[in-house]
Amino acid sequence: MDAHKTAATNTPLLQARNLTRHFDVSKPLLNRLLEGKPRQILQAVAGVDFDIRRGETFALVGESGCGKSTVANLVAGLYAPTAGSIIFDGMDITAFGRKRQMKDFRRRVAMIFQDPYASLNPRWRVFAIISEPIRAFRLLQGKKAIARRTAQLLEQVGLSPRDGHKYPHEFSGGQRQRISIARALASNPEFVICDEPTSALDVSVQAQILNLMKDLQNRLGLSYLFISHNLAVVRHMAHHIGVMYLGRLCETAPADTLFDHPRHPYTRMLLETIPDIEMTGKKRRPVAGEIPNPIDPPPGCAFHPRCPLAASICRRRRPELNTVANGVQVACHAVFEGASWRPDKDGAPGDHPGAAAPGTRGQDPGVKSGRDPSFEERIPPHGA
Repeated sequence: MDAHKTAATNTPLLQARNLTRHFDVSKPLLNRLLEGKPRQILQAVAGVDFDIRRGETFALVGESGCGKSTVANLVAGLYAPTAGSIIFDGMDITAFGRKRQMKDFRRRVAMIFQDPYASLNPRWRVFAIISEPIRAFRLLQGKKAIARRTAQLLEQVGLSPRDGHKYPHEFSGGQRQRISIARALASNPEFVICDEPTSALDVSVQAQILNLMKDLQNRLGLSYLFISHNLAVVRHMAHHIGVMYLGRLCETAPADTLFDHPRHPYTRMLLETIPDIEMTGKKRRPVAGEIPNPIDPPPGCAFHPRCPLAASICRRRRPELNTVANGVQVACHAVFEGASWRPDKDGAPGDHPGAAAPGTRGQDPGVKSGRDPSFEERIPPHGA
């Protein structure tokens, strides 16, 4: 019995395999014919793989425009993938052909949105908002039973049952997000997608919401896909983390491992943006340059225009996401080569139109090469 329970726990609840989503952003056909221009395809997500186990949180982090929110919408079924599959509890949701199958999936999956006020109907009272999933999925019958369940949900998220008679505009931002969480829990989900649920809140309120989400996860056994650009928040919430850049995963690792021993240069640069509260005096370097245009991505490794370790092979060949240690996957030629890696001496971030020129945004004036020697000194040996 215990062995069976352990095997069930170790089996991923959700698996994404080669998840891809392209958007056609071309001008209308007549305009293209008159101007002689081809179709333009934006690669929002390109071949993403990850697993989310039961009762755990998998976080996706990265700069704005890296594709993490698109991944959330794909997993929620709001977008259809261009290629790849999403396996939920052994079922490929991209192959669902019947409406009944998708309805059962939607009952087991819920979503918490970034802006709580925009996601709540301003014309509905809170009681109607929270009880809507109960009525839609016919989980309970009778007004009294639905009212009791709605009151329980309000108390579960730290609100009073009397708040059910109010409208969303009568609450603060943190209280609105609590209402959104209560609505997400109304359908008794197993998996919750959190698309930057605290980014619109004050720091003190963020802590309250995050602690509430952690407590609900421990009590109800929920699994989270947590989308955020705030690494401090992610460290508090996540068991595993995936770092995205221009639609691809460049590193995945257990949370503690990623923060203690980051391997990919982009991950290291992101960690440099976390405020140094202890004021250690450590030299810090902000992320240089801009994310390249996803319609015309750079050849080879997409990060090479901004990378302090770039070499000629980075411009020619895109690195695949490979396992370099227990639970750690990295897509970087420098990490694969380890101590034998020799970056270019004359190349610098800014040699591609998608990156900022040296001495501009994110880079100290007067720095010619754009390289930080500390990055080269900290290249971990392959398999370390």
